[in-house]
Amino acid sequence: MPVKTTSLPAWLERGMSDLFPVGTRAEPEKNLAFLLEESAEKKTPLRVKLGIDPTGSEIHLGHSILFRKLRAFQDAGHTAVLIVGDFTARIGDPTGKSKTRVQLNTEQVEENARTYLEQLGQGKSPEKSLLDFTTPGRLEVRRNSEWLTDLDLEQVIDLLSNATVGQMLAKEDFGNRANSGIAISLHEFLYPLLQGYDSVAVNADVELGGTDQKFNVAMGRDIQRHFNQRQQFGLLLPILVGLDGVQKMSKSLDNYIGITESPKEIFGKIMSISDELMIRYYELLSDISMSEIKKMRKKLKADTVNPKKCKVKLAKEIVARFYSTDEANNAEKEFENIFKKKELPHEMPQFNVKWNNEKMWVCHLIKEIGFSKSSSEAVRLIRQGAVSINGEKITDSDLQ
Repeated sequence: MPVKTTSLPAWLERGMSDLFPVGTRAEPEKNLAFLLEESAEKKTPLRVKLGIDPTGSEIHLGHSILFRKLRAFQDAGHTAVLIVGDFTARIGDPTGKSKTRVQLNTEQVEENARTYLEQLGQGKSPEKSLLDFTTPGRLEVRRNSEWLTDLDLEQVIDLLSNATVGQMLAKEDFGNRANSGIAISLHEFLYPLLQGYDSVAVNADVELGGTDQKFNVAMGRDIQRHFNQRQQFGLLLPILVGLDGVQKMSKSLDNYIGITESPKEIFGKIMSISDELMIRYYELLSDISMSEIKKMRKKLKADTVNPKKCKVKLAKEIVARFYSTDEANNAEKEFENIFKKKELPHEMPQFNVKWNNEKMWVCHLIKEIGFSKSSSEAVRLIRQGAVSINGEKITDSDLQ
């Protein structure tokens, strides 16, 4: 029998922020490398869990980091267990929230779940999908209402016995709210416990999550131990910074790149990121090797490569992933025509805007004609120098 190692494969280590537990050679139950080797020897795929709460309807590049890692497990022969939190979405994950979330109804959750699965690739070939929906044994899609709907009060009390109020308040979001006198509803304490019970229901070996999910993922280990299951490994991935270069990518902050946006929108948004942020995007979103990225970083520091060329390469790769190489090339040409050659787009749409003869705020106008999804996004575009009127770039976002 070959000697077991403690090293993880490169496809798994890339982009990883945290892994727990981390054991020594003498603690195989705490070493994911050992578990992977055992899986290969026994030809038994690992069950890799990722839960999504369909509280929104659009997947952006920040979300895609987790799905790409889940796909890497699939491509390595393991089983991805995608849990659609149709039950927990009605509670709402309190992580990162400064107040109690609005609870969604069943119809809203199911519609969001449907669009999520479509964007992930349901009904499409694996080559053009974030996840492989077609290869037998590679994917299970489960809804946690399957096992959570029928929990009785005795079972709920049993779950609650696995955590203390002190543990819950040690969770940063709850602690901050408690210290600020902001109400915490009791049902919010149930969320991490129910997410942990999901791991029991699907017998997860590994759970993926963002770095903000460590408390919830660790709770899954506690709940599994309570039910005498082998405890899962927690593998955490970084939160992608949005286009503003400051806050995490979020639709509510208008600093995101949606995977269903047009090729021109995706290309243009990637071209708008800072040079510093570009390398991080390469590490988390690109398929090029880490050695190539390291070389690129050195060249950028030495000022021997044009940052714009690097951004074009990244933008084309991402557009091609969700559309095609031809669409990526066309998006590049359109970008060059508009921003370098100062040409107008090939197709100039016309818009009719209702106006009461009073002055209209330029950001409101940009939103009304569909060039931005909100006035705040229009402000950002103007400040980045992305808006011109009659060929003149405007910089005043208060213009009327």
